[in-house]
Amino acid sequence: MQYRYLRNGKPVSVLGYGCMRFTKSGGKIDLAKAERELMKAVRYGINYFDTAYIYPGSEAAVGEIFERNHCREKVMIATKLPYYLVKSPDAIDRFFREQLSRLRTDYIDCYLMHMLSDIQSWERMKAFGIEEWIAARKAEGSIRQIGFSFHGNTDTFIELLDAYDWDFCQIQYNYLDEHTQAGRRGLQYAAKKGIPVIIMEPLRGGRLVSHLPETAKRAITEYPVQRSAAEWAFRWLWDQPEVTCVLSGMNSMTMLHDNVRAAHTACAGEFSKADHALIRQVRDAIRQAAKVGCTGCGYCMPCPQGVDIPTTFSCYNKMYLERKNAARREYFQVTSFK
Repeated sequence: MQYRYLRNGKPVSVLGYGCMRFTKSGGKIDLAKAERELMKAVRYGINYFDTAYIYPGSEAAVGEIFERNHCREKVMIATKLPYYLVKSPDAIDRFFREQLSRLRTDYIDCYLMHMLSDIQSWERMKAFGIEEWIAARKAEGSIRQIGFSFHGNTDTFIELLDAYDWDFCQIQYNYLDEHTQAGRRGLQYAAKKGIPVIIMEPLRGGRLVSHLPETAKRAITEYPVQRSAAEWAFRWLWDQPEVTCVLSGMNSMTMLHDNVRAAHTACAGEFSKADHALIRQVRDAIRQAAKVGCTGCGYCMPCPQGVDIPTTFSCYNKMYLERKNAARREYFQVTSFK
């Protein structure tokens, strides 16, 4: 396993384990299966495990597994405060203490404001004393690093980055979202500020593998370097030195093995011109299947009516290329919650 670094100098595996998609049986997490997969990941050298308060059963499963296997000091646990559920200053500590109990630990390595959507939300949390609360938790050692996860547009992301001295952040980013969401501009802005960036949705929930047009699949199959669609998507991310860790919601040994194998050899700056051309070809094939031929370049912005044109077109296309509900949710996250 290869490692990059957090702001405090701690090494973090370039492949992180997203704990939202554990296999379920009878509506509950298959704990035995999750334990085999998590512990195999630890043996492979993965040390970053991402969960959240609102992932049903996830925090409790992670806590039980790591406690039973006596490996808490070998891993970094990342979880998230559901700030949108916080109605009073006391609620912040109540949620946090519940999370510590679920995770069977007395500290969180990486604590995030979950889906921080706009500066107004952060100001509301400041009014509840969140900055003082973070300082107190850091002083006592129960929080080691503080960050936020984000779904929104680039300008809002940059505004949030400048609003507080964050230790790290987490964004949706992949070759199709290169110029939407936080985008490459947001990624590079964070890097210039020395803020490590954790990547979520590298495969758009698997849709950059299972929903590729036939022309895109053929381009990958016929390319001289034989890699899967998933591996190309991961390597495109790891090729960028600004990317610290890429999360994958792995729920099979095959998926875990394949991703670890790729992470073992992928390096920043390894892509050739031909490799970049392949990704553009695959991306163009996806866009050709879209309703609106928008590249997300942003040259149409700013709109005099305040419309986020690239995001609107992007979500409209996703209505037809992916799932309608997912596209609607992203549209509201990126436009309505600013």
